[in-house]
Amino acid sequence: MFEKAAKMFSEFIKDNFDISDEKIKHKVIHTYNVVKMAEYISKDLDLSEEDRTLSRIVALLHDIGRFSQSKEFGSFREDQKNIDHASLGVKILFEDNMIRAFVKENTYDLIIKTAIANHSKYELNTQGMTEKEILHSKLIRDADKMDSFRARTVDDIYTMANIAEEEIENSLITDKIYNDFMSKKTILSKDRRTGIDIWISYIAFIFDINYKSGLKYIKEKITLTN
Repeated sequence: MFEKAAKMFSEFIKDNFDISDEKIKHKVIHTYNVVKMAEYISKDLDLSEEDRTLSRIVALLHDIGRFSQSKEFGSFREDQKNIDHASLGVKILFEDNMIRAFVKENTYDLIIKTAIANHSKYELNTQGMTEKEILHSKLIRDADKMDSFRARTVDDIYTMANIAEEEIENSLITDKIYNDFMSKKTILSKDRRTGIDIWISYIAFIFDINYKSGLKYIKEKITLTN
């Protein structure tokens, strides 16, 4: 099932987007790495083969809204305005019915939809969710954050966030962001005011890791040098 979805995803990107665009390239690399992170967590949690496969499919499709967002706006920072990429992804997959191009059966639709819709929310509200929906929502949130740490060590910050390194280096952290970080809270995008606020908000992802698998991976595999 995953192999079919991966083939269709590759064709979808090739047919609809300019792969030479650095932002599109960055998001493709991110997507495949999040798939790897989802597989890592799934194995570490000793999940069933069904859940391992489902976790990889969710990871493959979790940022599908980002590609259209980048193509239309040339930036990933539109989430701070009125274009939420997770909601856009849900629309593309389930309102436009593109999900059937990736997964033929509808058995897992609600789990996939719920996980994608919640993967970038500030907090995960599990009220009304099934056990499977909670599992895969937490798993994709962790996998996404795990690769965000990798990306911050190797990728160009302007490509990721439309912000120059000089803006980060020459800015001061605001009181709100400092206090939230020191309180071990994740950072709301709307609260960020300066370049260093944005950088600190990425590091604060560590406070919203659900499974020890993610923390273990970040500690053992990733060194923040920038």
